[in-house]
Amino acid sequence: MNQKQDTAILVVSFGTSYNENRKVTIDAIEQAVADAFSDYPVRRAFTSQMIINKLKKRDGLHIDNEAESLQHAAADGFRKLVIQPTHLMNGTEYHDLLRDVEKHRDLFAAAVLGEPLLTDKEDFEKVAAAMVEDTKEHTDEKTAVVLMGHGTGVEANRVYFDLQDELRKQGHHNYFIATVEAVPTLEDILPALKEGGYEKIVLQPLMIVAGDHANNDMASDDEDSWKTILEKEGYAVQCVLRGMGQIPAIREIFAQHTARAFEKLK
Repeated sequence: MNQKQDTAILVVSFGTSYNENRKVTIDAIEQAVADAFSDYPVRRAFTSQMIINKLKKRDGLHIDNEAESLQHAAADGFRKLVIQPTHLMNGTEYHDLLRDVEKHRDLFAAAVLGEPLLTDKEDFEKVAAAMVEDTKEHTDEKTAVVLMGHGTGVEANRVYFDLQDELRKQGHHNYFIATVEAVPTLEDILPALKEGGYEKIVLQPLMIVAGDHANNDMASDDEDSWKTILEKEGYAVQCVLRGMGQIPAIREIFAQHTARAFEKLK
C-alpha cells in the first residue's frame, strides 16, 4: 500500500433513526468530506448504540460503533486514520470518542481526531453567519428566530452563550438560542422575546440532525413542546425541520476541520 492506500477517513456521528433526515445531514456531511478528499475512503461510525440497535432491528442496517469502526479499519489494513466527528462541541460525546481513539491508538501508525464544529473563533463566526443565511427568508422586523440546541451539563455548554454573543456581534438581535436539556432554557429567553415585540417565531434546530428533539420537543403538538408553549404565549409559530447538516456552509466547516486533521497526520 502507498500512503493514500493505507489511509482512511472515519466520520463519526451520534446517529439518527430518521432515515430521510440522515440522508440529507449525516450522509451529506460524509459526501462533502469524500468530495474534498476523493483519494481516500470515507467510512462511517455512530456513537449511539441505541440508534445502532434500532436501525439493525427495524431496517436490517448495520452501522459500526466507534470501537468497532476503529478495529475494522485496522483489520482492513489501514495504518493511518483521520477521525472526523460531526459533533457540535467539545463535550461528553467528543471526550468519549477521544478515549476510544486513545484506547485503539496502538492499532495504527498514526490516528488523528479532528475538531468538532464549534472550536475556534472563526468557527463561531462562520456558524452564526450560516444560520442567519439559512433562515433569512423567514425573517422580518416582527419575526424572531429561536434556535433549539441540545444542551449539556458539562462546561462545553458555554458554546451556546458564545454563539449567541457572536450573533449579537454580527447585528442579529432577533436571533435567540435556547436548549432542551441545559441552559439557557426556552423560559429563560421568553422575556427577551416579549421585550422585542415579536409577533412570529421561527423555530429551527441547532443540531446536526433534525431528529427526536426537533420533531417532538420542538415541533410537535404536545403540551410541553416549544411550538405549543410559544403559541400559548400568543405567537404565530413556524417550525423548520432542517438539521445543520443540510446547510452547505456547515458541511464545508467539517471538511475544513478534516483538512486540519490531515495536516497533523503528516
